[in-house]
Amino acid sequence: MNIAAQINSILAALVLLTAFGLLVQRRIYGLLHLFAWQGLFLSISTGLVGYVARQHHLYISSILTLALKVIVLPYILHTLIVRLKIHKEVETVVNIPTTMLMGIALVIFSYHLTAPIRELSTLVTRSTIAVALATVMLGLLMMITRRHAVTQIIGFLAMENGLFFAATSATYGMPLVVELGVGLDILIAAFIFGIFFFHIRETFDSLDVEQMARLKEEE
Repeated sequence: MNIAAQINSILAALVLLTAFGLLVQRRIYGLLHLFAWQGLFLSISTGLVGYVARQHHLYISSILTLALKVIVLPYILHTLIVRLKIHKEVETVVNIPTTMLMGIALVIFSYHLTAPIRELSTLVTRSTIAVALATVMLGLLMMITRRHAVTQIIGFLAMENGLFFAATSATYGMPLVVELGVGLDILIAAFIFGIFFFHIRETFDSLDVEQMARLKEEE
């Protein structure tokens, strides 16, 4: 049990590390790779929790996470990037050092906020609850500080990773039907986002959110 908790804590640290990597990474393909790695760590952690807690539905959740967030979604996003011919570095609203400081502050806040829960919880995942909340907040911060629509979607998906991690850490996962429904919703959302991006590109010839806002103001 102690070994499993330690391994799970290491996986949680890796999830948090990839969340910070997503914050500071400016290359679009680098973002895709980090998102896939985060999904892989999340998948392994879910399978480990399922084994320790003897929650067999978490095995399906682990496989679903591996298929969706490590293979399917990165492939869809990669196809969109190639089709939309996005090759330049992605600009940020706030500079990288300031974003990192904001991210560190959010992590400290998450640990402070979840301290009472960690003290009362007896689950093997109690040490990862703060990391899960921090991952959600870092995903939200990424959405706020990025100017490109595609990177904002990656931030949204990273935030969803944090929510899934939080569910696994706090209650050993959601019911299987809910998890399957969420996975299907994410897959459908990816296709809708793809269609949405193509329409934006045809209309504005750019996916920079700031440029689109400027055009709206001019109208």
